[in-house]
Amino acid sequence: MFNRNYKEKTIESVLFSVSALTVVILFLICLFLFRDSLLLFKDTSLLDFLTGKFWYPTSVNRQFGLLPLFFGSLIVTAGAIIFAVPLGIASAIYISEIAPPKVADALKPFIEILAGIPSVVFGFFGLVIVVPFVKDFFNLPTGQTALTGSIMLGIMALPTIITISEDAISSVPSTIKQGSLALGATRWQTIYRVIVPAALSGISAAVMLGIGRAIGETMTLMMVTGNTAVIPSFPGGIFDPVRTMTATIALEMGEVPQGSAHFHALFAVGSVLFIITFLVNLIADSIKKRYRFKVD
Repeated sequence: MFNRNYKEKTIESVLFSVSALTVVILFLICLFLFRDSLLLFKDTSLLDFLTGKFWYPTSVNRQFGLLPLFFGSLIVTAGAIIFAVPLGIASAIYISEIAPPKVADALKPFIEILAGIPSVVFGFFGLVIVVPFVKDFFNLPTGQTALTGSIMLGIMALPTIITISEDAISSVPSTIKQGSLALGATRWQTIYRVIVPAALSGISAAVMLGIGRAIGETMTLMMVTGNTAVIPSFPGGIFDPVRTMTATIALEMGEVPQGSAHFHALFAVGSVLFIITFLVNLIADSIKKRYRFKVD
């Protein structure tokens, strides 16, 4: 009895230590990130950084304006969401509720393989296939545009959205489906009026994770978006070359002098990315709780 209690307390202590270590690591990352970011605002005001329209970090009159990078990330991510979310949820519904078991079992491994492909491979595919297609189809000067980045990010986010949404839909109790059919509902009415609302918590989590994948992607966007740090024109900005915040950090961090204003500006961009990701996670958590409450 003593040995059993000792083992249980040891396991609890180990689990607590691992959880505490995770919190400490996150705190240290925040401290490291925000410490170097704040040094930028000794010479540059926070308002100028957040509302600046130009990113000229190496010119004589250097300017560290976040807006071109922010809008570049925003337009690419929004395009990816518009492309990936309907297609991903529809695919999940098909695999879970419509496809024959053999077809569903054949599709799942391919989706999992798609999730494991490195981002640089997606970048090569976009550069060789999608970029020329977008250029020729829309008659543009270049195919390296925000639209190309949105298409590639949408493709990369699809496995996450499909897999998690399919798991959520499959987890809906069969009694709920059978009850709906017994009351006279058709198969399609059962899917979109019963099954999808019941699985909405998991589907929303899948969408938010897909958005997180799109926001944090770097290599693919470096290769297909043109890397032009200008504010996209509206409403046709989807056809303009853009530069995202992640691509800016990856492109410039390797050559920037350590401790310079440019160095601290890149950390400030990273801090903004961290805050956006944190807010996305908070929104996802609140959505999951709200819909879980409604279903319960």
